[in-house]
Amino acid sequence: MGALARAAGLTVRTLHYYDEIGLLSPTRRSEAGHRAYTEDDVDRLFRICALRRLGLPLTDIARALDGGAWTLSAALAAQLEQVDRRLEDQARLRSHLGALLAQNDATTDDLLEVLEEMTMADTGVQRRISVLVYADLEAAFDYLTRCFGLGPGEQTRDETGVVVHAEMQAGDGVLWLHRETEEHGLASPRRLGAATGMVAVLVDDVDAHYQHAVEQGVTIRYAPVDQPYGYREYGALDCEGHLWSFMKPLA
Repeated sequence: MGALARAAGLTVRTLHYYDEIGLLSPTRRSEAGHRAYTEDDVDRLFRICALRRLGLPLTDIARALDGGAWTLSAALAAQLEQVDRRLEDQARLRSHLGALLAQNDATTDDLLEVLEEMTMADTGVQRRISVLVYADLEAAFDYLTRCFGLGPGEQTRDETGVVVHAEMQAGDGVLWLHRETEEHGLASPRRLGAATGMVAVLVDDVDAHYQHAVEQGVTIRYAPVDQPYGYREYGALDCEGHLWSFMKPLA
């Protein structure tokens, strides 16, 4: 399993999690009970990794690979549509710039319009990554997976085996877990005695997510409630005091 995890750029913990949620369960086990992956399993893992790199959440990947109503072709079509849209924006911008260059007398309004198109078509910002600071990254990683259902990603350890960087999947977003560091003035809410921000995550079923959190012993700040700004949500604190809000738009 370790060799397979390294080849795929994952952790053994991630493969265990994929097995737990039924996304990738090894076909065979050894007499000692160890997981044994076949060629078909490796092929499935390849497709999982490929779809993850397209930004698809694990639930959608499972539906795509298992032939549910949400299909692989639909996922790829949606991704292609996004790429086509970006290409169209770039082509429109290029055409506009060419026209302005040819006429050689651009007005202020022309330049403002181009600036707006450049902003819309700008691909310099490619991805958002949120970073949370914890004193114990490994414990936080396990907590967020178990209690909040976040998808486990990679963990990086130093030469002593201590986790110094970890990554989590939260739907279409990515969370990095960062260690406390004096040189950068980074400390967890537990050390500060207060949370200085909040993480908001959209979920399919707020009440079911809340019930699971309660069963796991999570500290709840407020139970599910319909907010006047159009969301049903509940609030919770994690193992080191970060404030989380799990929500869904009201119908």
